[in-house]
Amino acid sequence: MNEIDNLASDLARCGYIAGTELATTLHLAEVLERPILLEGDAGVGKTAVAIALAKQRQCELIRLQCYEGLDSNTALYEWNYQRQLMTVRLREQDNTGSDSIEAEIFSREYLLQRPLLQAISSEQQSVLLIDEIDRADDEFEAFLLEVLAEFQITIPEIGTIKATHKPIVILTSNATRDLCDALRRRCLYHFVDYPTFEKELQILTTHLPGLQHDLAKSIISFVQNLRQQNLKKTPGIAETLDWASALLHIKTAHLASALPEIETTLGCLLKTRADNELADRDWIINVLSEASQIKNTRITEQNTPP
Repeated sequence: MNEIDNLASDLARCGYIAGTELATTLHLAEVLERPILLEGDAGVGKTAVAIALAKQRQCELIRLQCYEGLDSNTALYEWNYQRQLMTVRLREQDNTGSDSIEAEIFSREYLLQRPLLQAISSEQQSVLLIDEIDRADDEFEAFLLEVLAEFQITIPEIGTIKATHKPIVILTSNATRDLCDALRRRCLYHFVDYPTFEKELQILTTHLPGLQHDLAKSIISFVQNLRQQNLKKTPGIAETLDWASALLHIKTAHLASALPEIETTLGCLLKTRADNELADRDWIINVLSEASQIKNTRITEQNTPP
């Protein structure tokens, strides 16, 4: 367990507060050489796991952002066609033979590495982040499964490139569609939920050490109550940090007496027109009142002897 505890501590120093379960999953992924699938709502900090892990290991973070229509060429490699064409013209002027020209222009020097090839051909271990895999289609998912199974890529003109240092692979999904069973079986799985009050408070104080503790607790109470409202876009951890930074910047001391400040900074938390129209003054007062009850309940629980 020391290795897992040390990993959690290292990640905390890199700005990510990881629980024991997530730290264990990250540790086992490296030991077993298996990809990790992190699933959860947008904004809960899935991408931040890969960023912190790369920082903790002091290695390169290679990111493949998935989207509808993503194909293997975009993810693997492309030939630098303009440079190839220029070389062909120059060599033809020099009366270079066609076989020699072909051998030159289809060498690695003319290869444009995309994220998957970049991670596999890296001279040291990297962290490969395959972000929002649920946005890609089934065909790309099947292709990706083959790459992750062997950690090698075959380029017809060059041959097979096999990873000398297998990357640590983290896939994220917002669960907008079901992923295939084969991909899920290949990965270790961890569901990333919205943080508890205590964990989000720890995240906030880690990133903003200048924030007064009482104000930090009020902010977390307000945001966590906000997540229980019927919003179109639930604020994530990044929104909490943005809002806290804004309140700190305008020197807000106490949230309970800062209704004007709350009204003018809600754009940090609410990211749709519908949600902003919902947030009139009475609505904000109601959320603030409920948040205050949550905070007082937390204080009572902490002060009650076991």
